[in-house]
Amino acid sequence: MAEAIGTLSVSVVTPEETVVQTTVDSLVVPLFDGEIGILRGHAPMIGRLGFGEMRLTAQGVTTRYYVDGGFVQVADNVVSVLTGRAAPLDKLDAEAARTQLEGSLKQLATGDDAIALRDRLVSQARAQLSLVRKL
Repeated sequence: MAEAIGTLSVSVVTPEETVVQTTVDSLVVPLFDGEIGILRGHAPMIGRLGFGEMRLTAQGVTTRYYVDGGFVQVADNVVSVLTGRAAPLDKLDAEAARTQLEGSLKQLATGDDAIALRDRLVSQARAQLSLVRKL
């Protein structure tokens, strides 16, 4: 359980590393069908993440990350975010995202798997570019 009154314990984990291990006052994550805000006392849940901005707020300071799909679990004021990638917004590479988007849009996709992969790459690149423009 989170130690401080009114806070949540948050872990953000990728296959390579634990990116964040902290306590926060609130957390907003991008689900595949919209954003969800999480505060202390939130009902237990598991959600599928989309591509987009995750916001961690502690003591009035908000830290923003790009997350690349995955899952979020909330239980007993502990939030676990499992994602393929989590990067601070200032570390996003706009040029790499543009290149990925252009390449994906040009890619000829035949078959369900190829179409799903292309759509995923397009969605990732668009989400990253959208967040870079906010900076």
